[in-house]
Amino acid sequence: MTPIAWPLLATLSLLGCSAPEAGTVPAPRFERHRGVSWEARGEITSEALAPLESIHANWIVQTPFGWQRAPDSPEVRLALEGVLWGELDHGLEATARWARERGIRTLLKPHIWLTRAEGKWRSDIAMKTDADWKAWFASYRAFILHYARLAERVGMEGLVIGTELHRTVEARPEEWRRMIREVREVYSGALTYAANWYEEYEDVPFWSELDYIGVQAYFPLSADDSKTSLADLRTGWAVHKQAIAAVQRRSGKPVLFTEIGYKSTPGATREPWIWLGRREVRTAPVDYEIQKRAYQAFFETFWHEPWFAGAYFWKWSPPIGPGDRRFVEAATDGPAGPDFSPQGKPAEAVLREWYER
Repeated sequence: MTPIAWPLLATLSLLGCSAPEAGTVPAPRFERHRGVSWEARGEITSEALAPLESIHANWIVQTPFGWQRAPDSPEVRLALEGVLWGELDHGLEATARWARERGIRTLLKPHIWLTRAEGKWRSDIAMKTDADWKAWFASYRAFILHYARLAERVGMEGLVIGTELHRTVEARPEEWRRMIREVREVYSGALTYAANWYEEYEDVPFWSELDYIGVQAYFPLSADDSKTSLADLRTGWAVHKQAIAAVQRRSGKPVLFTEIGYKSTPGATREPWIWLGRREVRTAPVDYEIQKRAYQAFFETFWHEPWFAGAYFWKWSPPIGPGDRRFVEAATDGPAGPDFSPQGKPAEAVLREWYER
């Protein structure tokens, strides 16, 4: 589905094309995920997680990275040193342990970071030869099995086997099926794959072999910035919900939004996937209400559905650790900032209200 087509389809939905009922889902392995995407920074203490109790969160996502030079490079390197404390194995382990002490589970969500992207995204990762495909999957398999073993050892309750790797899934689905089997041999928790909202989640062929349908849910909700009332945003969700429910019916598995979020700035619901640069974070106009309405529209659309397993809002930022000053200059969001965090903004109250239910 192209971004151009969805406003017309959303309008048609108001003329009687209501969202289809989703299929029967198996009993969920866990209660609904009331999650946030935990931002790794410098070293923290257990007290950094205390605010999550006040919003009734019961899951966090933790995100370590593997490094790949270019989209057609066949090597994925583990980042075991030289990165933020919260991305290192011992930081992931400590954070998960402190979260569990507060009744909060962990979904481990490894990503690939392209070091020489040149305008490409991880969705563009694809090899040029069969030999390179074989090498890439061997390298990625070592990467994901490292984190599967870590998650099992630490007792993390969920694992994402891949994030937005569309062309690899499209080109080599049997390699992914093999990898799912290998991960299950070493990891006993719940598995999902985090598919991009645009031209990916509807095409993943192995949903039925996982525990959740994972979606990176940055769906556009408004083509016109003047039409962003709560009713407009609910209408904007209508066609997307139809498509999501159709995928759910085919696989019979519950849907989990592995990432969703909105900036507190004008245009936030038109292109939710757009990130602000460091300078933009300091200078962009602030609109707390659009972020708040976007949160409300999401909850009103999905939270009552029995096939919907929950969501992880990007992002929740812990305090900057004393041992890492790299984020001091960049950390200009918060209560007055225009970026994705709901912390200290009206959207946080919406999150708290619905997570408490």
